[in-house]
Amino acid sequence: MSRASLDKDPREVAAMFDGVAAGYDRANSVMTFGFDRRWRITTARVLEARRGEAVLDLAAGTGVSTKEYSRGGAYCVAADFSLEMLRNGRQRGVPMVAADALRLPFADESFDAATISFGIRNFVDTKAALTEIARVVKPGGRLVICEVSTPTFPPIRFLYRKVILRAMTWLGRRASSNPDAYGYLAESMLTWPDQRALGEIIASAGWTKVEWLNLTFGVVAIHRARKPAADSSVNSDA
Repeated sequence: MSRASLDKDPREVAAMFDGVAAGYDRANSVMTFGFDRRWRITTARVLEARRGEAVLDLAAGTGVSTKEYSRGGAYCVAADFSLEMLRNGRQRGVPMVAADALRLPFADESFDAATISFGIRNFVDTKAALTEIARVVKPGGRLVICEVSTPTFPPIRFLYRKVILRAMTWLGRRASSNPDAYGYLAESMLTWPDQRALGEIIASAGWTKVEWLNLTFGVVAIHRARKPAADSSVNSDA
């Protein structure tokens, strides 16, 4: 299996990421022109993981984001359904768990926060995954998602879709151990919902206080939300 289809069959997507695991972090840095580091740092600031907190980093890949989020002393767990991704990140020294976002192997209300960086668009059912994530987050807990999005300024949007995305895909293919997989990744970027549409999906899964921050002209956006506190109704702040 060299490339997953946009039907996002979990086995196909996992096989695709297994195939790119060896050079994934390097390819990401190359294809994003080094912006991946800046986006990760900003996501960590929005997440605000603190000492004494438990944080679930879902679709964590090799754990490069998990390592970043744990710098403040929080207990951060890297979870991913690609075993090869996890194996390639063992040297980072963070807890790692093989997990399917639709059936997380954690008890209810286990985490103070959950985060996903550039992985939610690969889930077969976005709303179902967000509902399952809410199950394992404590009442009042946080959700932070960093994902590709839609540039808000039309000329930038045109340039991104017609030039920059093609250049990113070409660079990713050149730097990857499985070049064909980057065709899927480019297509998944083009078909992914814009900022407001994703915010509405997050709210429909029961999260409240949904807001987003555009990065790099909206090429990437960080969405933040809260799980309703135990004494509040699900729809109070949606």
